[in-house]
Amino acid sequence: MKILIAEDDELMLKTLEFRLKKDGHELILARDGREALAKIDELNPDLVISDIMMPYHSGLEVVAALKEKHQTPVIILSAMGQEDIVLEAFRLGADDFIAKPFSPNELSLRIKRFTLVSSR
Repeated sequence: MKILIAEDDELMLKTLEFRLKKDGHELILARDGREALAKIDELNPDLVISDIMMPYHSGLEVVAALKEKHQTPVIILSAMGQEDIVLEAFRLGADDFIAKPFSPNELSLRIKRFTLVSSR
């Protein structure tokens, strides 16, 4: 599965990169919302994993813009787990929301759900 990860925290990005490559995924990395949107249009990932708090465009803005053009599933990862933020992410089209801190094992299992759905 080709996964775009939009995350401005370098340590978190490296952690996700290590784990998801280990799971056999092809990764596209974006360090801000502007880069994420450009790479989504250019490289057409199968799944997007996005933080909310990023430079240029927030993860919520990325979800809204992506869902205007594509049906690509989106998992939001965020330290902002307040109910209003979670509900807004889902209203904009996010397919899943995981609050930080989280288990990389949990993320892997959630990604597998999208792999199973897309292979049907």
